[in-house]
Amino acid sequence: MTARHADPNPDGVLKRAARLLPRPVQSLLRRARLVVSAHIDRELIARAYLRGDGIEIGALDKPLQVPRHARVRYLDRMPVRQLATHYAEVGAHRMIEPDIIDNGETLASLADGTQDFVIANHFLEHCQNPIGALINMLRVLKPGGILYFAIPDKRVTFDVDRPLTPIAHLVRDFEEGPEWSRRGHFEEWVLLVRKTAPGQAEAEVRFLMDIDYSIHFHVWTHETMLQTLVQLRDRLPAFETELAVKTHDESVFVLRKQ
Repeated sequence: MTARHADPNPDGVLKRAARLLPRPVQSLLRRARLVVSAHIDRELIARAYLRGDGIEIGALDKPLQVPRHARVRYLDRMPVRQLATHYAEVGAHRMIEPDIIDNGETLASLADGTQDFVIANHFLEHCQNPIGALINMLRVLKPGGILYFAIPDKRVTFDVDRPLTPIAHLVRDFEEGPEWSRRGHFEEWVLLVRKTAPGQAEAEVRFLMDIDYSIHFHVWTHETMLQTLVQLRDRLPAFETELAVKTHDESVFVLRKQ
């Protein structure tokens, strides 16, 4: 960790940006750091919180721009050549080649307490077992390490017609394993996101399940993710919520491992 290059006052970055916000929002930022804003962006938050050595899970073609005092390795479940086949709409030339091939939910190749930060933008909704994924992302962090993740707000994405994921569903996925709900998620995706006609849905569901396509298995809003983090505290390694920022289409959360 190169502390000499770190911003000695990470909050200062956010405070400078906050001057652009309306006064009521500035007041909220000072009081609770739970912000609704169209001005604070991912890179600004990264500058405030990320330093040392860490990983980014599932960056594909949209890696987070990290500050110069942060060194990141990229982790994904397969090499770029296979990712490009799986996500043909993206294209290999636009993707980051993973440094680590591993399951982002289990992080089995990473030892406990080895990372200064973990970045997981638009990854948690792709997890079949989000509680297990959060446990492992926090597991690999050093004490004081940062989990930086973003989720889409289902109200302004293609998930708009899907029901919110309740806590009880997440708990059952964790305790029993996600196989019990897997097919239902694919059916929901095909019917409510792809808008496939019912008569053709079964074939599409089977195809997507066979290739293990990475759909959004779970959906949240900013508020329901905050509720989820609160209600899961007794199941997760100890953490503090440093920041929760909502823009028009996504929410960014910064958790610090205790």
